Amino acid sequence: MPWISERAPRIDDARLAGLMAETVAEARRRICEKPRRVLLLPPDITRAHSGAGKLTEILYRAFAPEAEVRVIPTLGQHVPHTPEQNRFMFGSIPEEHILVHDWRDGCVVIGEVPADFVREVSGGAADWAIPVSLNKTLIEEPWDLIINVGHVVPHEVLGFANHNKNYFIGLGGKDLICASHMMAASCGIENNLGQLITPLRACFNKAEDELLGRLPDLYVQIVMARGEDGELTTTGIHVGDDLETYLAAARQSREQNITVFDKPVSKIVCVMQEDEFASTWVANKAVYRTRMALADDGELIILAPGLVRFGEQPDVDALIRRVGYVGTPRVMAQYPNDPEMQDLAHATAHLLHGSSEGRFRITYAPGHLTREEIEGVNFGYTDLADAIARYRPSESKEGWNRTEDGEDYFFIPTPSAGLWMVGDRLAGR
Repeated sequence: MPWISERAPRIDDARLAGLMAETVAEARRRICEKPRRVLLLPPDITRAHSGAGKLTEILYRAFAPEAEVRVIPTLGQHVPHTPEQNRFMFGSIPEEHILVHDWRDGCVVIGEVPADFVREVSGGAADWAIPVSLNKTLIEEPWDLIINVGHVVPHEVLGFANHNKNYFIGLGGKDLICASHMMAASCGIENNLGQLITPLRACFNKAEDELLGRLPDLYVQIVMARGEDGELTTTGIHVGDDLETYLAAARQSREQNITVFDKPVSKIVCVMQEDEFASTWVANKAVYRTRMALADDGELIILAPGLVRFGEQPDVDALIRRVGYVGTPRVMAQYPNDPEMQDLAHATAHLLHGSSEGRFRITYAPGHLTREEIEGVNFGYTDLADAIARYRPSESKEGWNRTEDGEDYFFIPTPSAGLWMVGDRLAGR
């Protein structure tokens, strides 16, 4: 059960600081009274809106006077932070104490999730072992206390983000990230979204139980929702060291972060913030989180002023440009005979997740990519300035809005913070 579990319409900064003080006290009582080496594992810049960086800074200050404290943003295969991004997210934490996760060359294999288990939990959709390779600093250095900090919100791969995703994706190696993403994609993105325990989550739970039991760790799980003023605010903090801590947060997120429609929506307009989303790899969260709400032949318009590339790395970017978001049948027809798609299997999975499968239209209004580039990967293109003038994101509120010429659209200012679906698709989740 969670050590600390608090829900409220709004948990303000003062109360958040108090809850972090309680977290520190519980960690000292339950794990290590006087830790000398502390590791903090927050999300990366794509979760900056969650306030996890501020809580990480509070925890750093609580331990720094007496302990060596290090921070590793759980990047997965995302682009490492710049010093400016670290200051923006983590405030006063010294840059030299913020380490960079190297998903290609900085990991060590500690075991695997057997193929038989993968086959069983996926219902035969996937039949390969998942090698568990994790950050060397996490595994090989001695830590007295490890604190995972993260935002629990509906997620396309794991049903809900965070908890041991911090380890197995955020600090995972290339082989782990590739095998796990392809497994989740094989199970179907719409079968994953909003599920408390997905097949891949079951694999990660098994790996945590069997391979990470020695770690002196705990989880700080954040839940957010929009308040009456329309702003995202913290509504839940769940702290503990077990699966029930995750489930408490995920159940709250399921209640507060899933918007249900009576009928499919013809037009949705989303904003992917300039300071968080520079690639379609992360900006496609707009596609993932709205796909179960969009009507057949509906349109999703994504305002992405920071968009400068497709993939997070040059090789992934090149693969996306070459293959495109062309739907599952065309991608999977190429996969068995394409060594690059196999080597970058996580990118292949991303192409499946990011396609509308021809059912609805995806139109990007990018800040820095050209029409030719956007249309080259099978998305529609519209001019960013024209889209801003038409849909007025600075004036629109989340929910139904109308253009000056009478077009109705549903506006979502932060699609990464929720999930939108038609009611009958919620059944069983």
